[in-house]
Amino acid sequence: MNNKDFAKKLEYRTQQFGISIIKLSTLLPNTIEGKVIRNQITKSGTSIGANYREANRSRSKRDFKNKIKISESEASETEYWLGIIKHLEWMENSKLEPVLSETKELLALFTSIANKL
Repeated sequence: MNNKDFAKKLEYRTQQFGISIIKLSTLLPNTIEGKVIRNQITKSGTSIGANYREANRSRSKRDFKNKIKISESEASETEYWLGIIKHLEWMENSKLEPVLSETKELLALFTSIANKL
């Protein structure tokens, strides 16, 4: 697979991930605390793909690396919020674990990409 194909597939994957985060966020409790975490995880989870898309349209290698590092950071933040949800037992593991697993994979991917730049 060439770089262009990889980029398209990862853009699609991060978009699907953002959708899964939005769907997951609707399952959080409708409390003040739940709303705070819903807002945070929706922002960080959807930002991963948005910044990766921007990276692929960057004007320089430096800009590309910056956007990749932002995607990496947002994936890390999303993992943090999912960990909070897990420890509070706000959601069944069967719904949370696939999203948490994908978060970890995306974080590993963006870390790897950033380290190669």
